Amino acid sequence: METMALLEKEMVESLLPQKFPFVMVDAMQSYSETSLVAGLEIQRDNIFVAENTFLEAGLIEHMAQSVALHTGYQYFLRNEIAPTGYIGSIKEIEIKKLPNVNDNIQSEVTILQEFAGITLVDIVTTLNNEEIARGQMKTVLAK
Repeated sequence: METMALLEKEMVESLLPQKFPFVMVDAMQSYSETSLVAGLEIQRDNIFVAENTFLEAGLIEHMAQSVALHTGYQYFLRNEIAPTGYIGSIKEIEIKKLPNVNDNIQSEVTILQEFAGITLVDIVTTLNNEEIARGQMKTVLAK
């Protein structure tokens, strides 16, 4: 089932377990069962901003929350409450460039494998259509 969806900040935040000031995703541009594109406009008051630069930890958290948004939206579509998820592992994260305040970044999540509450994903983050980060994560749903 392929679904295009555009969700604004308020709806996105309701689908994530993280709450302000730790929310690192503010938009969902598209969704399908096997992929998602999430965005973030970097604000000056973001806890991962130092000297107008969005730090590596923020970029990785944005990537992880993009995965969480995919899971949260899946459960929302089934009218179920999403369980809490955790990062099981991070593999081969490559950060090529750090974005700045007011930049809009996007992360495309591609589900590579999903079984028994464990999901393996590939994530590519872009800024103005330029790849700035990529990697793989494994997430695990709490039982």
